[in-house]
Amino acid sequence: MPESRLRTFIAHVEDLPGVLNRVTSLFRRRGYNIESLAVGRTHQAGVSRMTVVIAADDDGARRIEANLYKLVNVLRVDDTTERATVARELALVKVRADAASRPSVMQICDVFRARVIDIAPEALICEITGTADKIDGFADVLAPFGVLEMVRTGAVAMMRSAEARGGERDLPQPGVRDAA
Repeated sequence: MPESRLRTFIAHVEDLPGVLNRVTSLFRRRGYNIESLAVGRTHQAGVSRMTVVIAADDDGARRIEANLYKLVNVLRVDDTTERATVARELALVKVRADAASRPSVMQICDVFRARVIDIAPEALICEITGTADKIDGFADVLAPFGVLEMVRTGAVAMMRSAEARGGERDLPQPGVRDAA
């Protein structure tokens, strides 16, 4: 059986209503669970960028990329799994921190380079940015204090090289399909 592993796809799409639904429905129809999804506008008017992380084998990843290109509003797709990328997530973590435990929680924040962004008498809200492993580790270390709530963005990723395909300067205009 082929080995399935986490794959990161970056899709540039037209910024129109329903595009996110069409893209996520493609993954649902093919039986793939989306591990992480982040969507936002780009600096180019009318273009949004989706970073999608799924578990797939090599053949499945090729089919997903080909099927994404079949969607009308998809301008370009890059499977960045094998490429040099920078990927980050953001998390907000509300942790129990009374007067006695607050210094320890704040010290943990310093170690993980997290920021305390809200202080209440019985809790702190911390903001952390980093890899999924870093955020998992931060949550694990805070668990004994009592994590009251946590919210995470999906991963956002960008290829490292300025020459690598992935720079948005070479995107087709919305309404014009990429020939690649």
